[in-house]
Amino acid sequence: MSLTKEQIKTEQDRLDANFMKHAYQLAQQAESHNEIPVGAVVVADGKVIGEGFNQSIMLNDPSAHAEVIAVRQAGKYLQNYRLLDCTLYVTLEPCPMCAGLLVHGRIKRLVYATNDRKTGAAGSLLDLVNHQGLNHQVEVNKGVMVAECSALLSAFFKRRRAERKTEKKQREI
Repeated sequence: MSLTKEQIKTEQDRLDANFMKHAYQLAQQAESHNEIPVGAVVVADGKVIGEGFNQSIMLNDPSAHAEVIAVRQAGKYLQNYRLLDCTLYVTLEPCPMCAGLLVHGRIKRLVYATNDRKTGAAGSLLDLVNHQGLNHQVEVNKGVMVAECSALLSAFFKRRRAERKTEKKQREI
């Protein structure tokens, strides 16, 4: 039995939502460590082969983004630096560093929840993942679980601004 294009799209949408839920749970882990709540999952053949959440503050490492951690795990799992036919699910649009990683790693698909208008490099500010001058382009699907992931990020930054305001007032006393 062969599936219609509509049925395939519906099945892909279901899979995308399922794996984005996993990335969202990882973003919540990041928040529990007072990190920017971003989670990422690398999937190959329907299986999670790498996952990560932001750990830049915890590890004192500006490269410890969720995507980098997930892609490193996936490479080790595959025993290959090329992640052909893999999909990366991430709760926030990748920055230029992470977008470059996806191109170099030959990630096939990128699925992300919410745009990053300040540093997004998958179409919002820049489009490194589909730059025609590069030797690889990444298929992009955005907006999966956008409401939930945006709300998590907004609440986090609202809380952080309030904490900084309180700290500033404490110093003035």
